[in-house]
Amino acid sequence: MKFKSLHIIPTIFLLFFCLVLISSCNNESNKKMSNKEIIEQKVDSILELMTLEEKIGQMTQVRHFWDIRKNDVTSKFIGSVIHTDGPAPGNNAEEWQNRFVELQKEALATRLGIPLLFGVDAVHGQNTFEGATIFPHNIGLGATQNAKLVEKVARITAIESQATGFNWVFSPCIAIPFNEKWGRVYEAFSESTELTVELTKASVKGHQGNLSDSTTVMATAKHFIGDGSTENGVEGGITTLSAANVNERLLTPYREAVKSGIGAVMAAFNIYEGLPMHAHKKLITDTLKVGMKFDGIVVSDWKGYSRFGRHTIINAGIDMVMAVDGDLDFFQNDLKESVDAAKVSIERINDAVKRVLRQKFRLGLFQNPFPTKSLIQEIGKKAHRTVAKQAVRESLVLLKNEKNVLPIDKKTKKIVVVGEHANNAGLQSGGWTIAWQGGNENYKGATTILDGIKNVSEGTIVYDEDGTGNHFDADVAIVVVGEPPYAEFFGDIGHDSNELTLTLAKSHQKHIKTYKDKGVKVITVLISGRPLVVTNQINQSNAFVAAWLPGSEGDGIAEVLFGDYNFKGKLPHSWPKFVKDFKGNYGPNFWDNSIEPLFPFGFGLQYEE
Repeated sequence: MKFKSLHIIPTIFLLFFCLVLISSCNNESNKKMSNKEIIEQKVDSILELMTLEEKIGQMTQVRHFWDIRKNDVTSKFIGSVIHTDGPAPGNNAEEWQNRFVELQKEALATRLGIPLLFGVDAVHGQNTFEGATIFPHNIGLGATQNAKLVEKVARITAIESQATGFNWVFSPCIAIPFNEKWGRVYEAFSESTELTVELTKASVKGHQGNLSDSTTVMATAKHFIGDGSTENGVEGGITTLSAANVNERLLTPYREAVKSGIGAVMAAFNIYEGLPMHAHKKLITDTLKVGMKFDGIVVSDWKGYSRFGRHTIINAGIDMVMAVDGDLDFFQNDLKESVDAAKVSIERINDAVKRVLRQKFRLGLFQNPFPTKSLIQEIGKKAHRTVAKQAVRESLVLLKNEKNVLPIDKKTKKIVVVGEHANNAGLQSGGWTIAWQGGNENYKGATTILDGIKNVSEGTIVYDEDGTGNHFDADVAIVVVGEPPYAEFFGDIGHDSNELTLTLAKSHQKHIKTYKDKGVKVITVLISGRPLVVTNQINQSNAFVAAWLPGSEGDGIAEVLFGDYNFKGKLPHSWPKFVKDFKGNYGPNFWDNSIEPLFPFGFGLQYEE
């Protein structure tokens, strides 16, 4: 390590001496101390040496691009770096690691040498890296109802995230969606609190494992709280649920996440009880930190400081701030001024910094701050894709199978596969895939639904991408329809940025009707991030499959359609019957039996055995 000036050396030696003293001196005493107590002593020792500027630095999270320049990590004592939509750290995993090693070295060159946390939105695999294993989104995992499988998925996500240089993921989303109009329904497991609790435990265990292991990451439960229960499903809107509903339906998964040792919790964009959740001290501090005894990091969401009340969010309990898009200097200067003016107590600052340092010790970053090169070979490997394909198969929900048209006989002479979603890995994967909003192109390592059909079938396969209907002599039409990719508010139905509706696009409706009207047997596969109102299309189809957003292993769908595997998936959400049912603020309100769904929660057919 090189030092810019000699006056730094005594402090480094003092810190080193303190840590060695705590770890090895007085062995008999240390043997009686728990690992938790040892970490707390180390945290307190560092905290005593820190200036206010260094403390605020630890509370700061920035992107590795645009937000910072060379040496900003060192001069501004940055505590965490994130990768989001924007310039990639490099062209391959080694270059990604090298970029983060470079930034880590800057952090280690500071007076106290405190390592960085590196975070990423790995919400269905390490989905920001092309070539990684991309799993079904959480709604699909909810359909599997398979906690052991969810744990495996999270474990692989942790490995592939570490392989690209990250030690922190912003996952799992443990929201309870109340309205299909919300653009993030697919990020959550289910409308069922009970199922969400079980899969939350599995996800936290898979991601974190033994936190000090170099193949695990710190997980984040998000978004606290009420993100999926805003009026009309508006991202960042108003939540008007009663306190009893919030307590019983929404907080329960967080209690389980905290019991499971979740390392971080991210605040939500929504408003509750007239307050932005970022500034809701009663829920963040009193309920989460005190009531649930959560001792990890509460992190803001995007530009949380400038958007939701500046220093009031710190007083509410936010420990680390995403100081992005020009917020870095503003946040650090404004918070320092707030402390100097006694608007924020030094005790609150100290508590926030202790939480950050505590997790860095738990992750073993002071001993092993750098990613492991040998993990790069794990990215997208066959064993990982095998688990992903299992998740695809088990996520498929069979809603209709008239006269047992499924499974398809592999010897069927001619099959026409219809629709752009059938041969497009980007469309089948949805948002948060390579780019923030996803994409409409194939990406490295992925297989499509059409690929799988061609691999399994022994007959002639023709592809009718735009549904022009030129193959009416086919024995079977597999019509693959669905939503375009979207993420966050861009996926809200009714948002002026899109033309999304609760129904299929008219062109996709026509795909089904065209082949049905010509007497061809129609098997419809729906690719969507939420249940859609497709009652007419189900009636027009001989078989209908809800396939959600399967990710990179699209070929797994064919293995079930042709009978190599049976259907296992069960609906993680009640399925709506009519658009007119979406009258109230919270959609059809299936949970209180006010409206009858087309299919209830947990519905799913299987092949007869």
